Amino acid sequence: MDQQALEDVDVIDLGQIYNGAYSSLMLSYLGADVTKVEPPFGEPLRSRVEEGEPAELVMLNSTKDGITLNLKEERGKELFKDLVRDADVLVENFATGTMEEFGLGYDTLSEVNPELIYAHGSGFGEDGPKSDRLAMDLIVQAESGVMDVTGNPEDPPTKTGIAPGDFLGGIHLAAGVMAALYQRERTGEGQFVEASMQDAVYPSLMSQLANYYDDSDTPPRTGNRHSSLAKAPYNAYEAEDGYVAILCTSDEHWESLCGAIDREELADDERFASNVGRVEHMETIDDAIEEWTREHSREEVGSVLSAAGVPCGSVQSVEEVIHDPHLERREMVVEIDHPTEGEIRVPGSPIRLSDSKAPDIEPSPTKGEDNVEVYRDRLGLSDDEIERLRSDGVI
Repeated sequence: MDQQALEDVDVIDLGQIYNGAYSSLMLSYLGADVTKVEPPFGEPLRSRVEEGEPAELVMLNSTKDGITLNLKEERGKELFKDLVRDADVLVENFATGTMEEFGLGYDTLSEVNPELIYAHGSGFGEDGPKSDRLAMDLIVQAESGVMDVTGNPEDPPTKTGIAPGDFLGGIHLAAGVMAALYQRERTGEGQFVEASMQDAVYPSLMSQLANYYDDSDTPPRTGNRHSSLAKAPYNAYEAEDGYVAILCTSDEHWESLCGAIDREELADDERFASNVGRVEHMETIDDAIEEWTREHSREEVGSVLSAAGVPCGSVQSVEEVIHDPHLERREMVVEIDHPTEGEIRVPGSPIRLSDSKAPDIEPSPTKGEDNVEVYRDRLGLSDDEIERLRSDGVI
């Protein structure tokens, strides 16, 4: 338990905004030594605030070192190659082709370090008709069908409230890196790893894909009901102080629910005896459930239904989630003291290994915070050389 799974793995992180930054964050939480490299003016997230550190940057770059380096300058390219020479992994999510334009693509860097695992996150991947298109999460949601299936039936396509492309893409990229590290143990060679946001999001359309293959007339958008309208009850129901999500995946759940809300006659009604029948009468079922939930608080609903073994949950606000005692207990919400932003709660690691030490989450670096340490201790530059790099705009 004294070691972490990726201890002694050296990662150079060119990740920006969410996608690449989250991928390298997962690697850092698993023990990798991650050095975040930003241009001298900072990565794009920094433009979201006039002063200080944006909260997103603080949350996505915990436990990393931070340096600045201008990859458009020849001296900057040379220094980057020096960093890569002894690195295990490079993570970047620039637009496809950008690193090649810098003269720092995989073909070049793999000659510098044949054992390098080069990980590229993108919107649409390395090949295909859309590979050269710019893509932020909104564009990927549009192109992946996510917007088409999000919202109520009568409403227009709507983006989700989260960034699925960025984070699903980042998770898959980290998984690819770990697989490549494992393969390198056998071959001694590095390789190119890619994970596109659209590729990562596509499998999450599973229910809608089933509708397509079943030739279903289910509308693309079903609100809070089941995506293929294949389960009932399955909805968010109004309570005295908000909403609660309730669903039944079996006849036993349904019978327990009817008993818990004192509506045993519903369980005895032949119309609702099977899931198929309940789906055919979901309006009636939803009305009956909401008649009960409206008379109780979310906590009361949760207490009664959980005791009855019925799947349910409060619709929590972001503020409630940040202070969720369960997430706190699991160290998924960790309070840190950032040097410029003060106390802030950052996400912990969702990945738990029984024989690997949990990460010690340190505050994210300010821009260029570790320039001197990295360039002097890792690359052997003198203080005068580092100052010259600074004055020349290389760092």
